Amino acid sequence: MMMMCEISGSSTLLQYCHSGRNLYNGMRGTGVLRTTACQFVKRAVGNMKAVVITQPGGPEVLQLQDVEEPKLAENEVMIKITATALNRADCFQRSGRYPRDSLYLGFECSGVIEALGESVQKWKVGDQVCALLVGGGYAEKVNVPEGQIMPVPKGVSLLEAAALPETTCTVWSTVFMTSKLTAGESFLVHGGSSGIGTFAIQMAKAKGCKVFCTVGNQEKADFCKKLGADVAINYKEQDFVEVIKQETDGKGVNIILDHIGVSYFQKNLDALSIDGRLFMISFMSGSVGQINLIPIFQKRLTVQGATLRHRTIQKKAEIVAEVIKNVWPEVEAGRVKPVVHCTLPMAEAGKAHELMESSSHCGKILLFN
Repeated sequence: MMMMCEISGSSTLLQYCHSGRNLYNGMRGTGVLRTTACQFVKRAVGNMKAVVITQPGGPEVLQLQDVEEPKLAENEVMIKITATALNRADCFQRSGRYPRDSLYLGFECSGVIEALGESVQKWKVGDQVCALLVGGGYAEKVNVPEGQIMPVPKGVSLLEAAALPETTCTVWSTVFMTSKLTAGESFLVHGGSSGIGTFAIQMAKAKGCKVFCTVGNQEKADFCKKLGADVAINYKEQDFVEVIKQETDGKGVNIILDHIGVSYFQKNLDALSIDGRLFMISFMSGSVGQINLIPIFQKRLTVQGATLRHRTIQKKAEIVAEVIKNVWPEVEAGRVKPVVHCTLPMAEAGKAHELMESSSHCGKILLFN
């Protein structure tokens, strides 16, 4: 922030920082500062580079361009971005199939704090952090509400930390905070080799659960087993419901985390145990279909759905705080690790999207500045 004040009849520009705020408070008490002539203005806005969607379409529409850097609100922190991580929703937003709340893509990032809003107290300039975003990660700088920022866990590099915010907050808020997965229960995550899947496997295993996942080939199955999956099911060759019934003596799993949607909905109900819980975070195969509701009643099933982006700033801050409290110790102890498939420069965002849409990756794809 900067503040423009009239002091002793002349205009003076004071750099706004914590020391500037103290100077303002002290001078206000002496009467030297005419507060009626004082107005707060944003810090000088410069330029930065960001990946722009030139028009809805394929990966080729992503172009690195010069843009105006974001204006800092009083409750926000400006982060100079080291890296961001791709999420499947980025591809949907690029193609125009999913609405955006930001000019630029990117739901998470890591970097160094460059500036603080007027009311920010928790952080300081120079802190290395990672953050949950509504968008804006595909850029050199981004502004974030202070409650959505996390310290980089010990033992994790600043670059790798970009792979953590969206996956950890999604999985912890759904599987653990809401569906209450506990030690001794069984858990199925679809897309085991995805960013969400690789974290969910590790976290569920760290909590003492039997872990199932679905994958598209043997290479991914082997990869997920190394992360801790007890059973990796190739959905192209096996019926995951049948495999789960065999592995659980016909009981089914306690919790399923699903992003596929309508094509898996009935099978998910069939694969759940009595009092099982299905949590849906996306619907890649579609959202409209015909289902048999009887299993929900017969087995007392709970079906829930949510996304992070539609939650309030206050709720996101609550989730972030829970992640720091419950997940970060697992990361710092080495029981859960960020899984990074590859890193690419920000200018190659289109190439990164091609890789994401090929589904040939295991873990997160990072873009760095």
